[in-house]
Formats: sequence, structure tokens, C-alpha cells
Amino acid sequence: MGIKADLETAVKDAMRSHDEDRKRVYRLALAAINFSEKNLGKALDEDEVTAIIQKEIKIRNETLVEAKKADRTKMAAEVENEIVLLESFLPQQLTDEELRGLVHDAIRELNAQSIADMGKVMKSVLQQAKGRAPNDQVSKLVKELLLKNE
Repeated sequence: MGIKADLETAVKDAMRSHDEDRKRVYRLALAAINFSEKNLGKALDEDEVTAIIQKEIKIRNETLVEAKKADRTKMAAEVENEIVLLESFLPQQLTDEELRGLVHDAIRELNAQSIADMGKVMKSVLQQAKGRAPNDQVSKLVKELLLKNE
């Protein structure tokens, strides 16, 4: 079963258990997926669905930062709960050490020497990570390690 089917099942389960928070979060994620499918005119594959879920999590992380800045603890707690719910649909995320290893291997394989090689390294690492690490985290780590090499 794919992520979209899992989300649809989770919505039904949340409806049966009268859990309004879970139902709302899952419906919003499904709406984002359905919107993308309609715009593209085709069904999305698992990688595309994973990217949408990651985008939804990123939006909520930004909301969380703003809620904490505004000292809105109740809203921050709700958003943290939403993030946890959405993360449960993503593949197992890479640990920092695993990601660092992937980046080191890519730099070595491509013989990357400077920040000018960042695009090649990013492409290689993102293909290997396939949704198991946020792009911004990968980018930050690639940049850090390439700057050390210079």
C-alpha cells in the first residue's frame, strides 16, 4: 500500500474514532496530494507524494518557529503534534551520521573539491536519500563539508 492509500485509511480511522485533530491533518495532506495530481493531470508516484508530505512538514516547522517566537505555547504544541502525525507517513529518516556518510561518499566519488561542485554532489546525495532526508538539511551539510575541503 502506498502513502496516499495509508493516508486515506488513516482518515477513515480518525473519523471512526472521532479524532478531529488527526482527521484534519490527514485531510489537509490528502488535499495537497490531490491538488498536485489534478494540476499535473496524473497520479503521483511515491517519491512525489513523499515530497508533498515533506513540504507540509516544512510549512508546519516554519509555523512552529513563528508560534514559539510569539509565545503561543498551545498553538506550538498543536503544530508539533501535526508534525509527528505527518512524519509517521514518511520513510525512516536518515540519521545525521548516515547522511554525513552519504555526503562524504558522494564527495569522494565525484572528487568534489570546492563549493562549485555542490550541484553535482547534491544531485548524487538526493538520489541516494530519496525522501529520507530534507533537502535543506542535505544542502547545509554538503555546503559545510565542501567549504572544509577548500
